[in-house]
Amino acid sequence: MLADTDAGCLITAAQSGVSFGYAMLLPQLLLIPILYMVQEITLRLGIVSGLGHGALIRDYFGKGWAYLSAITLLIAVIGALVTEFIGIAGVGELFGISKWLTVPIGCLLLVGVAFSGSYRRVEKIGIVVGLAELLFLGALFFIHPTAGSLLQGITTLPFNDHSFVYLTAANIGAVIMPWMIFYQQGAVIDRHMTLDHLKRERRDTAIGTFITQGVMILYIVVFAAASGGQNKVLTSIPDLANVLYDHLGINVTNYLLGASILGGSLVAAIVVALAGTWGISEVLNWPHTLNEPLSKENIGFYGCYALSHIIGAALVLINVGLVSLAVSVEVINALLLPIVLGFLLALEHKVLPDKYRMHGWYKWLVSILSIIVMLFGVYVIGPIFNWW
Repeated sequence: MLADTDAGCLITAAQSGVSFGYAMLLPQLLLIPILYMVQEITLRLGIVSGLGHGALIRDYFGKGWAYLSAITLLIAVIGALVTEFIGIAGVGELFGISKWLTVPIGCLLLVGVAFSGSYRRVEKIGIVVGLAELLFLGALFFIHPTAGSLLQGITTLPFNDHSFVYLTAANIGAVIMPWMIFYQQGAVIDRHMTLDHLKRERRDTAIGTFITQGVMILYIVVFAAASGGQNKVLTSIPDLANVLYDHLGINVTNYLLGASILGGSLVAAIVVALAGTWGISEVLNWPHTLNEPLSKENIGFYGCYALSHIIGAALVLINVGLVSLAVSVEVINALLLPIVLGFLLALEHKVLPDKYRMHGWYKWLVSILSIIVMLFGVYVIGPIFNWW
């Protein structure tokens, strides 16, 4: 869940706060239960079936649908990795370091982490690095939004503004991402979880949901308060820093913002690449585990992991409009949600024994909320074209 507030998410939240003040807070609050429900279904599917998400789609819907899910995942993964390297490059720029140095070094470190032969070791590294996101809480000591402004923002939803609809789509795509479903289900298997772990993992998922949404809300509030209602278009991470300099000072801004975005970028890059590698390996029926060192049998798995990082890094090195690109990636995630959530709900109904399926009001609530999110993903296509 720390990876769910990656660089693209944080950039999107910052742009939302600068563009529309506190108006994006209500959508973020409404996404909390939806995020938990989606991840909780994924958890049950992994523990009960013992199979990854791609493998379940292949086994229950056939190879054609499995390939469609793999293509969807690949688009989401490459897009997400681009935002992670945008974060790494942007933090380097805050300290005067060229992206031609930070991005290749970051790529090498991220690829090397996975070759340790232990999922637990990779997970611990990811958690420690990802916790750096929480350092941005320090920004609240310098910026004090008023309760009246917060209340007014929460009750304001300018859906008649195409730019607001576009950013709302980006925020939805920044919270519910296709790759996180594949990751959580793959992680359940690599951690050898059983039904005895289900209750604990539900609790952990709930905690993670509130943490990740808390970070998103923190960014919206801080950037809304710091910008003072000035609708600025941010084009780089140094632009984000410029919004905060008058309130936090240069050094505090650079260290808090830099640590937060770098932590989110690094943990998410690990998680995103693993999600894509697990998902594609499952669809193609390749060996896929971090608990075995590199060998002839699993070279496809490790090669896919390394290649995804290399592609993401290369795309960032040749692109200049980094913030707008990061927001666009999150919008693409929203457009992919009808496919992703459709498969998730269908698998929950088809794969799980009756004892472990949703029932009653909870089933209806999850279904209705998921359908609303899927319909919004379709609805925003028109406003997106208008926005462009």
